Amino acid sequence: MTVPYTDGDAPLIPRPELTLPALRQAVATVAPSRLPEFFEDLQRAFVRAGDEDSVVPIRMFHRQWGVVVEIERYPETARRLHAAEQAVNSPDPEMRDRAIREAGDIVRAAHREVAGG
Repeated sequence: MTVPYTDGDAPLIPRPELTLPALRQAVATVAPSRLPEFFEDLQRAFVRAGDEDSVVPIRMFHRQWGVVVEIERYPETARRLHAAEQAVNSPDPEMRDRAIREAGDIVRAAHREVAGG
C-alpha cells in the first residue's frame, strides 16, 4: 500500500471543522475551481434532507467535502490523486490497476483522517 501523505507534503491549511462555513472557506482556499460543484452538492443535500425528513444527507455532504478538502490541502497528495484519476483511462491494464489502487489508498486515508484517525 502507498503512503497517503509524504514527509514533504505539508498541509496548506489546518483541517477544517465539518461545518458549512468552515468547509466553504476551505474549498475556496484549496480548490476554488470546485466551488460551483460544492454549492450544487449542497443544494442537492438540502433538498434530499427535506424530502427524507432527515439530517443524514447534510452529514454525508459535510463528510464528502471534508474528504475533498483533506486531500486537496496536501498539494502532493492531491497531485498524486489527480494523476491516478487520469491514469485510470490508460490503455495499459497494469497502469489502470496501479492507478485504481493509488486513488483508493488516498481516498480511504482521507476518510480515516476526517473520521478522526
